[in-house]
Amino acid sequence: MSFYEDRVLPRMVNIACGSKPARKQREKIVPRVVGDVLEIGFGGGLNLPFYDRDNVRKIFGLEPSAGMRRSAADNIDASGLDVELIDLPGEEIPLDDNAVDSVLVTYTLCTIPDAVTALQGMRRVLKPNGRLFFCEHGKAPDMDVHKWQNRLNAGWRFFAGGCNMNRDIPALLKNGGFEIEDDNRMYIPGIRALSYNFWGTAR
Repeated sequence: MSFYEDRVLPRMVNIACGSKPARKQREKIVPRVVGDVLEIGFGGGLNLPFYDRDNVRKIFGLEPSAGMRRSAADNIDASGLDVELIDLPGEEIPLDDNAVDSVLVTYTLCTIPDAVTALQGMRRVLKPNGRLFFCEHGKAPDMDVHKWQNRLNAGWRFFAGGCNMNRDIPALLKNGGFEIEDDNRMYIPGIRALSYNFWGTAR
């Protein structure tokens, strides 16, 4: 892992994903998770303030970046939540089948190299009545914006640690074995190529 990936990128991600518009989006979805939770792409623990402590027993936080795990340490300590960090990528979920009540994924499907395999793993570890809670950015509905997403994506992906700005989030969820129940979409404040958001639940 390079110095940029280990030291610089985690700070940049925490700033970008901790912006006021992103926090407002997290506030819409994170308080809804319940029980034992698998959070994919735990990052710096930016979701921790929004968990409902009365309804969450344990959080398994999957995060392959050592730099991001370091940046999460203080947030975990301050949260008072039972968090177990797991040093593995999204495609390698180590939990048993039907292990968790909720899976949470926020601003992460853009970065996982094989997002469909990761989603299939999320489906596997969910209990039969469990839900996936998601909040992501991706493919814009406006053709002019989407064209710019496609033009800029390769350079952006290199600069932003593998983040893709043009992924079709609903299609990924479907191909990963999920059916979307609660489907919300809109631009949030920011650069339009990066700010089209999808959030809701799937089973």
